[in-house]
Amino acid sequence: MLEKKLRINDRECQAIVSKHAGTPILFLHGFSYTSDIWRKIGLLDILAEKNIPFLALDMPYGKKSLCMPKSSDPETNETFALEAFKSEFGPEMPFVIVGASYGGYIALRIASRRPAAALLLVSPTRTDRPELVQAYGSFNFPVVIVWGSRDIIVSGKELREMASQLPDARMSVYEGASHSAYKDQPERFSKELLELYGLARRKPGF
Repeated sequence: MLEKKLRINDRECQAIVSKHAGTPILFLHGFSYTSDIWRKIGLLDILAEKNIPFLALDMPYGKKSLCMPKSSDPETNETFALEAFKSEFGPEMPFVIVGASYGGYIALRIASRRPAAALLLVSPTRTDRPELVQAYGSFNFPVVIVWGSRDIIVSGKELREMASQLPDARMSVYEGASHSAYKDQPERFSKELLELYGLARRKPGF
């Protein structure tokens, strides 16, 4: 596991990367966090111990992220994430995407244009955008949607509506957890990701 600065086009951003054989996991944090949140909950150490490759990015939209210059433009953030992943793992490598809140929205945008191996989303925002809704039927890969029952930012109804439009999706409700459910129940979240990763690997063409 290595911390490094990635220079992508006109941006310099912090990243945490671990390279091994296999399909990488791309981590996209929420607006108020940085790439380090995944390490703080112990998840990156678990993946490193299991030799699972990953890239955790500080994103341009992040309020606290070490990424300059900042940008809240969705297309800019989507392009940055894809270019950063390509710089580390190559253009054709399939990936699993983990996205939280606004990072979940960017993950959905990416998956609507380039099929992923799987998605693990934590209370993604803006799920009802027309361009996403039109693409949901083509998401022919497993999707797990995590929602904390005490989330006051994204409603469970909204996420259940999204899940109903996806061919292979399930909701995972974390009772008593907040919008950042992975922080409140990190052990469960780590298990959730490992199970999804294993499921994705068993799918044909993975």
